[in-house]
Amino acid sequence: MAVIYEVSLSVDRAIEAEYRAWLDEHIRAMRALPGFTSAVLYDVLDPPPPAGQFAICVRYRVLDQAALETYLREHAPRMRAEGERRFAGRFRASRRVLRSIAAH
Repeated sequence: MAVIYEVSLSVDRAIEAEYRAWLDEHIRAMRALPGFTSAVLYDVLDPPPPAGQFAICVRYRVLDQAALETYLREHAPRMRAEGERRFAGRFRASRRVLRSIAAH
């Protein structure tokens, strides 16, 4: 069963253009990984970000929990480190994993 891997980001407004350009590349790299079937990028409107920051959220659709676990084990450390090296201390990320239980 598919899962949603959600990454919420709060980023310094001063690096917005550079971060968004990097994030576009990062999302393409994520989509190329086995099991990742789609990605949608959102601007977060509510709650509003702190002054001097912008907030965005990426929701990746992943084929199943096993594919997500493979990503977390084999790719996440490297991919997360890349963002940290490039933008250290200029952003914060939080993650959630969601699974549908019913359609309404």
